This record gives sequence, C-alpha cells and structure tokens, in this order.
Amino acid sequence: MVNLKWFFVTIFMVGFSLFYSPETVQAANSNTSALKIIPVQAEGRVKPYDTLAREALSIIYGKSTYEKKPAYEIMFTMMLAPETWGEREIFEIQHVGVKEALRFPKEKRYFSINEIMKSDRLPLLMQDLNARREAKDKLDPYFQALQRLENQIWTFKSITAGQWMALWPPKEGNKWLSLDAIDKDKQEKFMSLTKSFLASLTETSDSESVKSELQAKVNELMSSARAENPNLYPTNQIMELEVHYNEINPFRWAWITYLIAALIFIIAWLSKKPKYFKAVWVFTILGWLMHSYGFGLRMYLTERPPVSNMFETVVWVSWGAVFFSMLIEKIYKFGVTLLAGPLVAVFCLILTDMAPSILDPTLQPLEPVLRSNFWLTVHVLTITISYSAFFVAFVLGDIGLYYVLRGEIKWKDRLKAIVSGIYRAFQIGIVLLASGIILGGIWADYSWGRFWGWDPKETWALIALLGYLAVLHGRINGMIRDFGMIVCGVVTFSLVIMAWYGVNYVLGAGLHSYGFGAGGVEYVSAFIFAHLVYVLVTYIIRKGRITTQSKH
Repeated sequence: MVNLKWFFVTIFMVGFSLFYSPETVQAANSNTSALKIIPVQAEGRVKPYDTLAREALSIIYGKSTYEKKPAYEIMFTMMLAPETWGEREIFEIQHVGVKEALRFPKEKRYFSINEIMKSDRLPLLMQDLNARREAKDKLDPYFQALQRLENQIWTFKSITAGQWMALWPPKEGNKWLSLDAIDKDKQEKFMSLTKSFLASLTETSDSESVKSELQAKVNELMSSARAENPNLYPTNQIMELEVHYNEINPFRWAWITYLIAALIFIIAWLSKKPKYFKAVWVFTILGWLMHSYGFGLRMYLTERPPVSNMFETVVWVSWGAVFFSMLIEKIYKFGVTLLAGPLVAVFCLILTDMAPSILDPTLQPLEPVLRSNFWLTVHVLTITISYSAFFVAFVLGDIGLYYVLRGEIKWKDRLKAIVSGIYRAFQIGIVLLASGIILGGIWADYSWGRFWGWDPKETWALIALLGYLAVLHGRINGMIRDFGMIVCGVVTFSLVIMAWYGVNYVLGAGLHSYGFGAGGVEYVSAFIFAHLVYVLVTYIIRKGRITTQSKH
C-alpha cells in the first residue's frame, strides 16, 4: 500500500508540472483563494471547502461558477448574507412539467428562492413527492426533477442556517461540528476570518496584503481545528491535491486530446498519408496518460478503486477502450482500431463532462457493501472493463456500416480489417465478461450465501455473455459472414447497455442497489433506436445493391 501511494504521488508530481492550467493560476491569484483548502466534513468524508462549494453551487445553479465568480466565493457570501441572495435567480429548474405545476413561465430556466418559496403549489408538490417515495414507486423524470428542487431548497437552507460547513473535528467520535454547534471561541475565530474575507472582496489597492491577512486567518482557524483532534484532520497537501484535481479537470483535457487524435486519424485516411499516424499515436498516448492521471488522482484521494458509481464506470470503460484499441492495433496493425478507442473515450468523457446531474462526478465514500470487499472490487473492475472491448467493437461496427454504404467491393480491404478488429475485440470482451461473472458469483456466495440468484444485474450480464458467444460461434462455423459481424458489432452492444445502464437506471431493481441512478433514459433510448435504424437502412441499401448486381 505504501509503494502504491508513492507511485500516485510520483504520477501527481509529473502530471502537475505538465498540466498546471491557466484556471489554476487565475484561482491562485484571487484574493480569496486561501479559503479553498479549508477542510470540511460532508457526505461521509473530509474534503476541501472548494469541493464542498462547487458541489453546492452545482446542485443549486447547475454549474460550478456564477457570473465568472468561483464557487467558494459565492457560497461564502450566501452563508454570510443570505438575504442578498433572496431575489437572485440562481435556482435552476429545467423540467417543463415542474414549472407548469409551480405556475412559473416555461421559457425561464432560473428562479429566485423567494419566488419558489412564495408559490402556494410548492407544499402540494412536495407532498406528492413524499407519497411517491413512501409507496416506493420508481420516480419518473417529473418526480426526479421535483426531488432535485427539494435538494436545492434543502442545500440553500442548510447553508443559511450554518449547518452546511462542518469545520471542527470533535475531541471524541467522528462527526465534525458545524458553525451552529461550535462554542464562542471558535465562533470568534470564524468571524475574524469572515472580516478578512469581506475585506478581500472590497479592497483592491493592496491585494497582496489583503491576501496575506486572509491566509493568516485561514491558518489560524485550521491550526485551532487541527488541535481539537489531529488524527482526524487532513494535511494541507491532501486538500491542495483535491483542489488541483478540481481545477485542472483532467478528463476534459483527455477528451480534447483524444478528439485531436481522432481528427488527425481521419485526415490521414482521407489524405492517404500514413506518416500522420505517428501523430495519432502521440496524441492518443497523451490523452490516455491524462486520462490515467485523472483516474489515479481520484483513486488516491478516495483511497479506493473506482467502483462507486456510474460516472466512474464510464471513465473506467473509456480508459479500457483506448487501452484495448492501442493493444489490438499494436499487435495486429489493422489500421482502423486506433480510431475506435479515442472515439469511445471522446463520447464517454463528453457525457461525464456535460451531464453531471445524471453521472455524478463527486468523490464519494464507498457504500457499506463495497468496503473491504476484495472479490466485489475485482468483480466490478473486470466486468466493466469487458464493456470497453465491446464498445470498441461497437464503434468499429459503426465505421464498417459506413464503408458498406460506400461500397463493399471498393473498400473490401478496409472492411476486412474492421471485421478482424471486431472479432478480436469480441474475444477480449467475452473472456473478461465471463471472468467477471464468475468473480461476481464468488462474491455473491461470500456476501449473500449463494453463487447465483437470477438478480437482474446477474441475469443481464449472462444474457450479454450468451449473446456475444452466439455471435462468435456463428462466426467460427461460417454462419455469420463479414457484413453479419459488422451488424452484430453494433446490435449486440444493446445487451451491454442494458446490463450496464438499463438495470441501474431503468429497472432499478435487485441487490445491486448501490449502482442505481436516474435520468437519461430518453437519450439512451434514442441512441439505441438511431443505431438500429442505421443498421436497417444499411441492410436495405446493401440488399438492393446486391439485387441490382445479380440482375446484370
């Protein structure tokens, strides 16, 4: 464990020097930036105030900045002077049905807390939400939006009541003390800090002296808090590392780099200049290193493997897709495989970047069922990285359909390489998926006392495995030819989507409740439908082309 820790520290130092972003520099130069690393306890873990503020502002406003002001400034002013925020239209409500129920204008997106609380419809809507939860009914998008509104209101009230910011560790126990529960001496230290903070917002003539004064007050408060219980109080280095993770946004830089690699690849294909492929390798490897760096930071900060939520599995699957695409390309040199991995990563990481309400990016402690469970950790990592190989095959199938439409005879060599890439990706995915299912059975026997119980997650994983095995069997005995492999590369991925997303976000049933979530069903359904149409249109055009050729 110590060696692994030093490995991540080394990776961090290298990554810090390579990817220290302008946003980090700008934040460091802010008069109030000293506030960012103050440790606070929330959601079962200790985190820097910068993280807490970003999460709270994202819940209320849907973004981590407001009017180009950082979250840690916004949340501090909201806590100190809530009345000034009463009329600010900062509460995001997107669902049209909720706006109609509250009798708000449909075209507006943001509303003030005063406007929301004055609505005579709000208590009735909250009663309906509670009744739905008590009945244990699955929440549809309307009630999910209501639940988010409830969470927004609760977050704002906890901030203004002083219950949101737990700054002091207890002398005994693990629950930190919030501002409404601390004694007079601690309150005076915090008030001294707030005076320096307010001065930093108003004084501009001598910013360095203002920053130094605020830094001194922050250090004084942190020293006082650390003295209460040094064993519970984290080091400044850990807090700074998490702030660094927040500011550089490594997965955004990763997908940008992958996108550059994919664009260079397409240019190389269109221009028929193989020398460009060296640049494709360079940018793919750079993106993968940044991807690995961000993932390593998350693992180091949370001190656990990435098994907690859908966000982490999407990041993990895209990481594996790039790895497998590079591996297959390096061994077999199909030419096309190196495009598939970066495209998967661009798609997945854009989703994680643009849909935080569905794919929660926050660093959370593990659910109790996942803690100290070796078999479950290995099972989840193995079974989800099998999706990476199937995702590569899916993208190769998409590319293959494009070349079928352009003409199978003209592009037969390229289609042959695509089919071979799909076949190899299927092999990798099947081995990993089968291993993951077996490891899951070992965990189930250890945890629940039975190897197999037809839980929805287990069942759909088995269905996906059998589906891919059937395709591989059909390929080996000659029943499935090249076009069939391309179609299967696309169509069978719907089984993975159901096992990966559908069980957690659509069915929401079974013993794997730690992975459940909500949202995005309409987009995923449209994604699957669009690809089925793509396959059908390609099949019809191809069949018509074959019929025409046979007549001549």
